[in-house]
Amino acid sequence: MTDSPLALHALLRHPDWAAVSVLASPDGGPDGVPVRDVLTVADLRADLSPAPGALLAVALSGDREDWHLDALLRRAAAAEATAVLLPGEEPLRVASRLLAERVGLTVLCAPDPLAAAMTATRLLRESDQVVAELVATTAAVCSATGGGVDELVAALAAAWRRPVWLLDGAGDRLAGPEPGPADQAALLTRPVEAGRRPTVLAAAVPQGIPAELAAVRAALGVAAGALGQRLAENRLAVERDARLRMSLLADLVHTASELDPSTRRRAVDAGWQLEGWHVGIRINVPSSIDPVTMRPEVLRAFEAAHLHALVVEQGQGWGAWTTFGEEPGASELQRHATAARRAQWLLRTSLPSAMGVGRLYRDAVGLTRTLGEADDAARLAATRSAGGYFVHVDRLGLGQLLLAWTRTDTFLPAARSLLEPLRDQAGDLLATLTAYLDAESSLTETAAVLGVHRNTVATRVAKAQELLGVELTDPDERLALHLACRSVLFHT
Repeated sequence: MTDSPLALHALLRHPDWAAVSVLASPDGGPDGVPVRDVLTVADLRADLSPAPGALLAVALSGDREDWHLDALLRRAAAAEATAVLLPGEEPLRVASRLLAERVGLTVLCAPDPLAAAMTATRLLRESDQVVAELVATTAAVCSATGGGVDELVAALAAAWRRPVWLLDGAGDRLAGPEPGPADQAALLTRPVEAGRRPTVLAAAVPQGIPAELAAVRAALGVAAGALGQRLAENRLAVERDARLRMSLLADLVHTASELDPSTRRRAVDAGWQLEGWHVGIRINVPSSIDPVTMRPEVLRAFEAAHLHALVVEQGQGWGAWTTFGEEPGASELQRHATAARRAQWLLRTSLPSAMGVGRLYRDAVGLTRTLGEADDAARLAATRSAGGYFVHVDRLGLGQLLLAWTRTDTFLPAARSLLEPLRDQAGDLLATLTAYLDAESSLTETAAVLGVHRNTVATRVAKAQELLGVELTDPDERLALHLACRSVLFHT
């Protein structure tokens, strides 16, 4: 006998009772039925002593049509037993089922009732041994299981014969069977010490078997320590890889012209394709978010949005880029922009992020340029809630973009990039365009300042406008060009 009864409904969910079925039960089913003792009798003709709260296991099978079964059920009820476990899987005849329900007796069946009875006996009377065995098994599993966190969580689930999950601080699944626990209130949990990110090891164990609950709690303690060590090792590996990525990207970004051979070799070793056409992406997040830890969130969002890009931790966020082997057409760039916006929408569901996308540029120098544009666009995106905190340079007014760039250290390179088509053109188009904008589009005044004929000014301005592909009647574009011209001439 024990002061801590077993709940019959929990026993029915125990792995060792997987083959046990309910043939009859009082109103409400077996949920409220306690098991305080386990008794074994030979057959249906057995005599019974008083057995309050007992599970009565019948060793030898008998004819379910025999009146002796009904007699046993009556004797069991008189002895105050709570359940009878019969051998075999045959159903009860209707009269026997109604009798069991009337006298308040649960009737069960199993192919091997003695094995089920032994399990119940151990859980009732040998709780210390149950705990010790599961702890020893868990320690052996943690020591013998190779691989990563997923492999260890799966091995624990197999050893405990219970669903096991690794959850983050919000209760979302990190490892374990999908889609995760349906009822987290019914879980046994143990915090896992694994750096800054809260992590919990959880197992689904129904209430009602004190020995089983104690065993799994103790096993969780052992497993949490092993998982914490494995997560810490993973964290060190992830941080090491992140540092290598960040260092390589910093060397690329800060290279003004041709890459040195060592940097190019490191990029090749990392699998980064520097040749080709690149579109840069920048994602900024608050300082409370760890870019190293949350990089998988970005990768998942990109994958879901079908956005193929390299993602590198950079400052308080991530730099990313897509590389095209051949120059993409307008439709392909449109698909890329749509995928980027979709990825940002997905990220915003879990991270307060702002995303900027640069324009298309070629090779390593172009990669630096598009990442710089994306960085400026992301800063501007942080103020644009109506646009989903997303800004694409190609879809932003030049004036607005350059005004944003004047507050960044990439303004001058952007201005030079904008005016690059005027370089080495006859007639000093840059000086002419600057004077024309200074004179508020007066051909006569510009001609006087430059000492040339007004027709010459008109020809040069028209040529500059054609090369740049801009419309000087647009106030934003006029402002953009004026800022760019002044900046470039000042630093010439």
